[in-house]
Amino acid sequence: MITNIPFAEKYSKLSIFEPSEGTLVIVPSLSLPQDELRRITAVQAYEERLLFLLLTLRSPGVRVIYVSSVPVDPAIVDYYLGFLEDPAGARGRLHMVSTDTPGAQPLIRSVLNRSRVLDRLRGLVGGGEDAWLLPFVVGEDEHRLAEALSVPIYGPSRELADLGSKTGSRRVGEEAGVPMARGFADLRSLPEIEHAARALNPGRRVIVKLNDGYSGLGNAVVETAGGRALADSPTSFSAHGETWDTFADKICERGAVIEEFIEDRPLYFPSALARITPGGHFDVVATHDQVLGGANADVFQGCTFPARARYRRQVSECAERISRVLAERGVIGMFGMDFFALKTDAGYRALLCEINLRIGGTTHPFGAALLTTGASYDPVGGTLVADGRPKHYAATDNCASSLLRGRSPGEVVRMVEQLGLGFDRDRRTGNVLHLLGAVTEYGKVGFTSIADSTKEAAELHVRTLRALGAGR
Repeated sequence: MITNIPFAEKYSKLSIFEPSEGTLVIVPSLSLPQDELRRITAVQAYEERLLFLLLTLRSPGVRVIYVSSVPVDPAIVDYYLGFLEDPAGARGRLHMVSTDTPGAQPLIRSVLNRSRVLDRLRGLVGGGEDAWLLPFVVGEDEHRLAEALSVPIYGPSRELADLGSKTGSRRVGEEAGVPMARGFADLRSLPEIEHAARALNPGRRVIVKLNDGYSGLGNAVVETAGGRALADSPTSFSAHGETWDTFADKICERGAVIEEFIEDRPLYFPSALARITPGGHFDVVATHDQVLGGANADVFQGCTFPARARYRRQVSECAERISRVLAERGVIGMFGMDFFALKTDAGYRALLCEINLRIGGTTHPFGAALLTTGASYDPVGGTLVADGRPKHYAATDNCASSLLRGRSPGEVVRMVEQLGLGFDRDRRTGNVLHLLGAVTEYGKVGFTSIADSTKEAAELHVRTLRALGAGR
């Protein structure tokens, strides 16, 4: 929400990827359901996924304040600043702030509860005339911090946050006139879910999704054949350890939607990334194919860019219509949209799955590729282009191996460079690492493999996985 009118006018075309001036206050708090977060290995290290924004320091008018729960290893900061022409100059405009609260979630609560941290942030922000707060996800606490610092948020207002829920997604999709799976929204109890399931798809599979679930972890796929109650029907919960008792409580507390389970095969899972500026300008900046895993093949693992050409246009068109509706409602910020793509007699069709009014799993690979290559997005072809050459990439958050466990982030960076898998500035290809803070304890790292074609990016990605001990 932009509460400062001069700010809105000055930054009417603001891009978080390429700001020309101002102070970017990054608070990557995972303000999401904590019961699901605990199921993610090395979840605290996911606060580092926005470190690619240190590359915005290439502009001498930009300052960055980066907040984290624990201090970020200096070698990781050096790694990102090493992509810049003037690392020393950039370092003078970078302020890393830690709350020193290992294991605590979410980060935003630690910030608000520590006066010394708030005082330091106020001192760094100064008058706040050219500063703006960039959170991972916007919630009530993020708005409290913005008010405490007297800076605007690059994100949706409190009143608009529900547009990013599963129920809100269906309502926005209907208003935008984009295709969706048949379903019912705003369900608040198991009996309501039962009634909707009978009306929706008797005898076939359905999927129940919690309103604020993320990465597929709030989903349940249910076999409805035989006329049994849902709680007695074969059910596959995406989150390990979930039961109908616990899931029913979450439905009452958080609300849910139910939809027909798309049985079509082959079935693809593209997504789109878009932004709406403080001035109300909107555009689709990328499409991806998501790499999914988990019990129901609906948990985000990584992505490839761009989405397949066979349905890229359909996804972009639907994303643009959704973005227009959200812009008209007053939404600001980066957000993602997930789709199904299925083949029909007339070609491919895109169905809206959900809207995520927050920074998502595809944001950091796109930002890393954009900022390291100096590319720009071509909306006609749907690709990134640098010096007349297209740029493609494959990314993962889930490269884990015993080879990495116990190593320091600096050691892993050097290993990748020595293997010839680092980033080549001249060719603008290679790997950009992230989640380096998870290496030592968990042997886990993420990376984005950038190349000049889809095939080359895929080959580099597989080669890197194998080199790091995670390939088959």
